[in-house]
Amino acid sequence: MDEIDFKIIDVLKQNSKVTNSQISKKVSLSIPAIGERIRKMEQANIIEKYTIKVNREKINYKVLAFVFINIDKTENIKNFRENIIKYNSVLECHHVAGEYDYLLKVLVEDTKSLEYFLSDILKKIKGVCKSNTIITLSSLKENINV
Repeated sequence: MDEIDFKIIDVLKQNSKVTNSQISKKVSLSIPAIGERIRKMEQANIIEKYTIKVNREKINYKVLAFVFINIDKTENIKNFRENIIKYNSVLECHHVAGEYDYLLKVLVEDTKSLEYFLSDILKKIKGVCKSNTIITLSSLKENINV
């Protein structure tokens, strides 16, 4: 990875649909060279996926929450991990250091949906013994990537 590769990634982060020709103009490199660099970054799994950012409110997903989780016993961790990733409302799941074991980023339509997720899904996963939910009022900055 060199400075040009990082510039290419920055352009792709702004718009993953940008053409190699457009990238070429922004980083002052030929179109074939851009294509080759992108191909190499994809093969090396530096670029893992192309995606979009959706305006959550326009599709009626208005509640973003962060949920801290504690698992009671080590033998229940595998079950928790296998189950939690199945739910579309869980955008992210992180194993964390500190007072809690896991941190979830959860997106749902409304508070009723959040209540359902917490009470009828999360707390029924074997091993979940404690949770702490923080509801986001607004997001000042939210990047998808580095």
